[in-house]
Amino acid sequence: MAPFLETLFQFFFPPQCYCCKTFLPEGQRGLCSNCLSGIRWIKPPLCTKCGIPFLSQGEKNHLCGSCLDQDRFFTMSRALGYYEGPFREAIHRWKYEGKVYLSPLFGEWMARDFFQYWTIDLFDLVIPVPLHPRRLRERGFNQALLLAKELSRRTGIPYRMQVLEKRKPTIPQVSLSGREREKGVKGAFHLMNEREVKGKGVLVVDDVYTTGATVNECARVLLAGGAKRVDVFTLVHAILR
Repeated sequence: MAPFLETLFQFFFPPQCYCCKTFLPEGQRGLCSNCLSGIRWIKPPLCTKCGIPFLSQGEKNHLCGSCLDQDRFFTMSRALGYYEGPFREAIHRWKYEGKVYLSPLFGEWMARDFFQYWTIDLFDLVIPVPLHPRRLRERGFNQALLLAKELSRRTGIPYRMQVLEKRKPTIPQVSLSGREREKGVKGAFHLMNEREVKGKGVLVVDDVYTTGATVNECARVLLAGGAKRVDVFTLVHAILR
């Protein structure tokens, strides 16, 4: 866009915060400083497996109770922040109101934190958690795929769409316990092409980690298909206390 036209556009359509809709200063995009300050980013101490943060700042990183009690097929899962406040509001606008212009911002944040936990050489593929075709038709897009594309673009790790498919619809997971979630997703995912993952490191991307049942089932299927390693990366971790 030519500078004059861009200035004219900004005059009539000044940028707003993606979360609270406050008008932003000239040249600023994304979230306002107030909303950004309201985001709680996840920092150590945390579980070395699922990445859930611990309440006490005096602790060292260690396995949480859930990861000690349950089989985790992924090597490590990490998330950017807590599923609350402005972050939760922004995700809801993006996911349920179709505000897909938030995808580059989320991708930028994920690429920033990726290098805190991993190196590029660990992974051959980035893949999204797939939606069931019915849910995909209802929503119009797969939010996990948007994140996978953005992360791939910024890290150079190739993303693939046709690796996993969700054949069995599952009921909304929000109100279910961890055990119910595990039972609900059992057998929901199918590996479409073993050659894509055999002997490879795979990073599974999704928006929200709650109990980990969904991404853990994805990891189980990928490892059964010959993947060398499976890790998980999400925008947020929902903390169930």
